[in-house]
Order: sequence, then structure tokens, then C-alpha cells
Amino acid sequence: MTKSNVGFIGLGLMGQGMAANILKKGWPLFVMAHRNRAPVDALVSGGAKEASSPREMAGQCDIIVLCVTGSPEVLSVVEGPDGIASAGKPVTIVDCSTSDPSVTTKLAKDLSGKGVTLVDAPLSRTPADAAAGTLDVMVGGAEEDVRRVWPVLECFAGRIVHTGPTGTGHTMKLLNNFVSMGYAALYSEALMLGRKAGLTPEVFDSVIRGGRMDCPFYQTFFRWVLERDPNAHKFAIRNAFKDMSYLAAFANACGAANPMGAAVRNSFAQAVGAGRGEDYVPMLSDFVAEANGIM
Repeated sequence: MTKSNVGFIGLGLMGQGMAANILKKGWPLFVMAHRNRAPVDALVSGGAKEASSPREMAGQCDIIVLCVTGSPEVLSVVEGPDGIASAGKPVTIVDCSTSDPSVTTKLAKDLSGKGVTLVDAPLSRTPADAAAGTLDVMVGGAEEDVRRVWPVLECFAGRIVHTGPTGTGHTMKLLNNFVSMGYAALYSEALMLGRKAGLTPEVFDSVIRGGRMDCPFYQTFFRWVLERDPNAHKFAIRNAFKDMSYLAAFANACGAANPMGAAVRNSFAQAVGAGRGEDYVPMLSDFVAEANGIM
């Protein structure tokens, strides 16, 4: 099978491992620099080519994978003055960012008239899984479009679930993050209350670990709590707050009451407001403890 040229924009904590796996699996790869040249230089030294703009990349590629922060960044890369759509060429965009589903569905409709296809394929798991090629991917799009990009997704995914039409991937991602960030907020408050009562994190862990409430997210969260491993879960609090804000907008658009979502969002909002947005999610436990007088 002749492999199409693949572009990749967004070589951050997740993206650099994903792009490396695409290259490793033999796909011709084009990359683009943003703030950090190190991953670009590493990929180019491994055989990738560098594009100077999204427009130039679109001129060379049939599929372009995006792994940027959220909807504003996606819109800039796609519809900006030197964006992908300005190339005037049919291309399939695979948006692996955590984006607002309402923005995704509107963008897909707008792009379809220009011969550009948008598939949403957000991710779950960690940068370590991105490097290992074992991410979970939730992909939304028409059957034919999903089939076309599936072999590229397989380069960095251990599990792929087709969720339905375009936009459903991003919706499922918000629900996934609602559950996981909800756990983070619960763990943080429970640890604080336990310490108020004289229960150490070690005692807390000895009860939860191996029981019905144990799970992989708990284990990575507690690698920070117990071992102070800063690489345990490299997902910034500011991004968790952004995702929970997208969830709030989605709930409002549905006309749905979402009180638990509001509580989770506020946990992260407080940390961001206190200047802790660049901390990683497990470090929310430290912020909640400090806010309650535990140092």
C-alpha cells in the first residue's frame, strides 16, 4: 500500500510521541515548529520534512493531524490567513485536540464546501502512552473518512472507538475528562479531609489501592501524592479547567443542569486563579491542602 503524506501540527507533550510513531511506521511525515524546536529537529533528523506554515503543509499532505490546545488554536491553524484551508486543496484534518464539539461541528460543515474533511479524534491516556503508541482514541466522522485515517491512528493508538459522526469524538472526550477530572477533585478533597483527621496519604492509599475504587487514573495520581513523581500525569491544571469550561458550555447548549460539572470546574478554577495553572493535575491535591491550612 502506498502511504499518503501525513502532516503533524502540535508537537507538545502528546504530539511528539504520536508523530514519532507515525514516522516509525513508515509514513512520509511533515512537521511544523511552534515554540519548541527540539521535537522538530529530532523528527527531521529521523527523516521527517519541515513545513513553514499550515498552508505549505496542506500543499504537500493528504492527511494532517492536529494536536493543539483547543478550539481557538484549531481555528487559527485551519482558517487563519496562512491556514490549511487557504491552500485550496482537498485534505483530511484529524483533530486530536480536546476541542469544543459545537465549534468542531460548525467547522466541519464550513470546510466541507471547500473540499476539506474534518475528523475529530481526541485522546485519552498520557504522554508515556503517546510515546509507546498505546493511546485511546475516540474518533468521530463518516464511515468512509474514518476508514481512510484509521491506519494513521493505529500508529499511536492501542484502542480506537468510532463514536459516530463528526463532533461525537470531542463530546465523548469531554465526558471522559469530566469523569477523570472529577476523580482528581474528589481525591484532592478526600486527602485533605483525611489529613485534617490525622489520616496520612499512605493510610488512605492502603485502603483504596487494590479495592473496588482503584483504577489506572488513581495510580498515576498517587504516584505524585506518594512518590512526588512530577512525570506521573503530565496534564496541566489550566487545560483541565479549559476542558471543564467546554463541558459547561456543552451542558448549557443542551439545556441540561450540570451541578457536578460546575463543582469540578470550580476546583480547577480556584487553582488557576491562585496561579497554579501550570501545575499538573495530581498537584491539585497540594493546592487543596494548602488552601485548607495544611502545608
